[in-house]
Amino acid sequence: MKSVALIAFPRTTGRRAGSKKLRASGRVPAVIYGRQIKPQNLEIQIKDFKDMIHGANSEIVLLDLSIQGDPKPKRLALVQDVQHHVLSRSVLHVDLHEVAEDEKVTLMVPVEAVGEASGVKTGGGVLEHVLFKLKLRGLPKDLPETVLVDVSALAIGQAIHLGDIKPPTGVEILGDKHISVLAVAAPLSEAQEAADAAAAPGAAEVEMLKEKKEEGAEGAPAGEKGKTGEKAAAGKGGEKAPAAGDKAGEKKSGDKKAAEKKPADKKK
Repeated sequence: MKSVALIAFPRTTGRRAGSKKLRASGRVPAVIYGRQIKPQNLEIQIKDFKDMIHGANSEIVLLDLSIQGDPKPKRLALVQDVQHHVLSRSVLHVDLHEVAEDEKVTLMVPVEAVGEASGVKTGGGVLEHVLFKLKLRGLPKDLPETVLVDVSALAIGQAIHLGDIKPPTGVEILGDKHISVLAVAAPLSEAQEAADAAAAPGAAEVEMLKEKKEEGAEGAPAGEKGKTGEKAAAGKGGEKAPAAGDKAGEKKSGDKKAAEKKPADKKK
């Protein structure tokens, strides 16, 4: 891995408000740490950092770091982590790991396919990228920025495993050697595509689900309506009793009037 020169400055501001002010001035907060040093807060020019990252294959870069006013003129450091804003993707913070030239380090390095697989070119297969990063261990200057894997000889149904990849001299690939990194899958047949299409929920099924939901929604008010009807019926029944009583009262009143009329008939 080729080292890239970068200048950093000691950071004097802290906390969230200080970091916002720092970014507004065109710099980004950073920190450098290592086995033999205490963590140190730094500032890096955003433009210089972006230019460096754009010129590299990934954000894993080996730096020849110069810290202004530091007693140690040069430091060898790896860009360990870069934090980005969720929406704007602007750089928020950079973590640097100081290493020695004779110190072995472990990094996750991206893997890329080179060439066109024969199974894709002639058989209509699909190249599947199973692993996107490999864990490598070695001296900083021996580690590659990207692992390139030639897939030209891959036929349908074949795969390149971790143990099939030859690392650079002095570098070790860590992990299970039987894990697939790249593979060529057979194309889907018309029957399989039809089966997948049938298995996927179609518009008719969506409409049926919608109708069921609507029926369920209508059923609840209907039940309430039934209960309301029962209450109404109960209320009507309650009203009938007084009505019957009224009739009984009218009957008694009529009998009383008839009894009053009888003496008048006797006088005649």
